[in-house]
Amino acid sequence: MKKCHKCGRAVLTEKVSRRDECEGCGSDLHVCLNCTFYDEGRANQCFEPQAEKVKEKDRSNYCDYFEFRGQRQAASDRGQAEKLWKDLFKH
Repeated sequence: MKKCHKCGRAVLTEKVSRRDECEGCGSDLHVCLNCTFYDEGRANQCFEPQAEKVKEKDRSNYCDYFEFRGQRQAASDRGQAEKLWKDLFKH
């Protein structure tokens, strides 16, 4: 489920455009903090190596790689992946 990074409200819009705002708090939705590829531990804080550097992670941007967090992999898929990973290293 897609949720706003700032207030946690569910985002019902199928595709998020650069100008979309959260209905709850009015913050921009097409931002790094809402993206699947956002990762604080990576260079440029982005898992996508070809993405251009974005300074303000909480402001709307033009990144072509933007994928709303929660849209890419369902929770059940994640749970299944974790189970397979643990099974792989069982002795």
